[in-house]
Amino acid sequence: MESIMALQRKIVPELVSLMQERYTLLQHVHLHQPIGRRALAESTNLTERHVRGEIDFLHEQGLVEVTSKGMFITNEGKVVLDQLAALIGDLSRLENLEDQLKRTLSIDNVIVVPGDSDHNPQIKAEMGKACVTHLQSTLQKNNTVAVTGGSTIAAAADAMKPLPVGTDVLFVPARGGIGEKVENQASRIVSEMARRSNGQYRMLYVPDPISDSTYELIIQEPHVIDALAVIKNADIVLHGIGDALRMAERRRSSEKVIDVLKSENAVSEAFGYYFDADGRVVYKVKTVGLQLEDMDESKHIITVAGGSSKGHAIHSYFKQGKSNLLITDQGAAEKILRG
Repeated sequence: MESIMALQRKIVPELVSLMQERYTLLQHVHLHQPIGRRALAESTNLTERHVRGEIDFLHEQGLVEVTSKGMFITNEGKVVLDQLAALIGDLSRLENLEDQLKRTLSIDNVIVVPGDSDHNPQIKAEMGKACVTHLQSTLQKNNTVAVTGGSTIAAAADAMKPLPVGTDVLFVPARGGIGEKVENQASRIVSEMARRSNGQYRMLYVPDPISDSTYELIIQEPHVIDALAVIKNADIVLHGIGDALRMAERRRSSEKVIDVLKSENAVSEAFGYYFDADGRVVYKVKTVGLQLEDMDESKHIITVAGGSSKGHAIHSYFKQGKSNLLITDQGAAEKILRG
């Protein structure tokens, strides 16, 4: 059911709207039968002409009976109405979750895929597919896309599809690599996105994090200067959100750093910044790449993160973090709204 709903919402969103509309018509006929077309139009806020066409369809399917006294729902119509109830309920709940998250996180656009990626790995792939669908509708010719690492962003790379010939999109890592699985590193992800989309990519060959002395040397290297200029001028930024302590462990941070994060109640991490529950930056590692101050209004910023275990981290980041779109799952959405 979850995969079917996700596919419907992404591939044929108009089908979902049409299904909801016809469900509403069946429901009103059932509740108010016998009912005439004019009364049905008024109760559903649809035009009488539109209702006439939809009722003709439902009648042809054997779901509604039209008589001189008005319209009645048939036995088959009742069965369909009952079967649709659960599906429509789930779709309505997702839309409600999206609306609530927009208000809670103060963000204009939210996409919630059904399920919880903590319990079903396929849901992470669904978030990746939703990300790619949005990217393909947003990308313009000669755009540069800066991408961070992480398993959820890697899922987007695996879902990437060929772009129209002549789009000429450039994918770049938003920062250097960190000590994690190669398949989750930004450098691997941008090369995979470029390969699958027929785009181009550029690497940033620096470790992450690095010491102060190394940082000062690296940022003076000509190839790093050139790469950073491209990265910081990216048109689109695609990034995830990490749990603070898990990210610190992946970076093989020292016990001293771990203690600082714990004492400051760090909750989330993004772009090398660690945030507490109020969105306050409590620690930052030295990274070569995009910084929070680079997230200006000229960029289209897409945040992809899910799983109920990341609910607090996502909420924490959005207390300060900038984004035009959050793509998440039902598990994280419900966790955020529960607080």
